[in-house]
Amino acid sequence: MSVLPYGRQTIEDDDMASVAEALRDAFLTTGPRVDAYEKAFAQAVGAPHAVACNSGTAALHLAVLAADLGPGDAAVVPSLTFLATANVVRMTGAEVVFADVDAETGLMTAETLRTALGANPGPAKVKLAMPVHLNGQLCNMSSLAAAAQDHGAVIVEDACHALGVADVGAARHSQSACFSTHPVKAIATAEGGVVTTRDGQRAERMRRLRSHGMTRDASTFVNTELAFDGNETNFWYYEMPEIGWNYRLPDVLCALGINQLRKLARFHERRREIASLYDRLLAPLAPHVLPVSNANAEHGWHLYVLRIDFATLGLTRARFASAMRERGVGSQVHYIPVHLQPYYRRRYPDVSLPGADAYYARCLSIPFYPAMTNADVHHVAETITSLVRSAS
Repeated sequence: MSVLPYGRQTIEDDDMASVAEALRDAFLTTGPRVDAYEKAFAQAVGAPHAVACNSGTAALHLAVLAADLGPGDAAVVPSLTFLATANVVRMTGAEVVFADVDAETGLMTAETLRTALGANPGPAKVKLAMPVHLNGQLCNMSSLAAAAQDHGAVIVEDACHALGVADVGAARHSQSACFSTHPVKAIATAEGGVVTTRDGQRAERMRRLRSHGMTRDASTFVNTELAFDGNETNFWYYEMPEIGWNYRLPDVLCALGINQLRKLARFHERRREIASLYDRLLAPLAPHVLPVSNANAEHGWHLYVLRIDFATLGLTRARFASAMRERGVGSQVHYIPVHLQPYYRRRYPDVSLPGADAYYARCLSIPFYPAMTNADVHHVAETITSLVRSAS
């Protein structure tokens, strides 16, 4: 029996044609399609600058590096997120301060951010806060920015779940916003990420950092003896003013991204339609089964997550998900609170976040992607309804 996954890419004939065309050209990586993709992405989200890279994790890492996060600093991260949001902070040598989240939405709030800022026990100074638009729900960015500013911190948005929402990525309340184009996200480039910012100098620095920290800008060269032959720049010459990484996104994947961006509005609308249908079909299961509260009218609709009262139903989540799978319906859990991971438990042993624990205890992501048919949605809803009523 085939199983509906919780998410998957939508790749169509014109997407494959765009990749085939790129394969026939001279550049497979670091060619003209990178610049074209960055311009198209920036236009799509309303930001002056976009920097493409090879994963959402790389996007987050570039953003915190460009914010000069490092040893002696700290960043506040909500515990309800993927590992990468916290890990990129540690990759700079900075410390993580975990914030609790609203138990119903899973979102960092101004209140939980202020609590985390006040609870920071170590000598490291909090320089950044990194709210996550979990599932596609939007954090209240103006209130978060105000809370961060009161403590001398700035915002880097983890917007990997929210591509397609008006103004998300415009970075009006943040230093930068980070996106993922992994196959289950709003658009796909196989793997990929993008950072958007309103700061041109920051964007240029991130472009250097994604390519080993190298520059070929002759106006910045320090070692003039090696760089120049008289008045001419040696064509092979480059310098590395600071260490960087190999985070480049190939031309061939940018070709796919350019084509997928043209479909972003259609994909987002279809996700909204599926969410509306789920809302209607699953409404009779309240209060045992409820969709995660939509904290904001706007929504990226990356995931459709249910809050299920497993204890009242007399089932564990594992058994409930297994029974769904036996009927052809896949699921996933987003996410295990990061502060519970062994690495972070060892480093920060006294963290207690009841909101994150409560959200995690009930959440289950069900199949949700644009290629689903209405019949697929009905099958998922009927499966969940049958299991809940049997348990009840």
